[in-house]
Amino acid sequence: MCRSIKTLRRADEPATNDEIHAAALQFVRKVSGYRVPSRVNAEAFDDAVDEIAEAARRLLESIASRQTAGRPAA
Repeated sequence: MCRSIKTLRRADEPATNDEIHAAALQFVRKVSGYRVPSRVNAEAFDDAVDEIAEAARRLLESIASRQTAGRPAA
């Protein structure tokens, strides 16, 4: 896939919204083949970035929740 998309799941700190958006943007650029879409395709491009960013955010939150759910309370 795209080497510039970095791993966002980290034990030390959660991914920022900017990091998630940047990864989504890189993914959409790679899949669509457009670095910058035409005006005709801009809305579809931006919607895809937003949807993928939201899906990535939910994934990262779900993974974090499941990792901490199995730990005994201190």
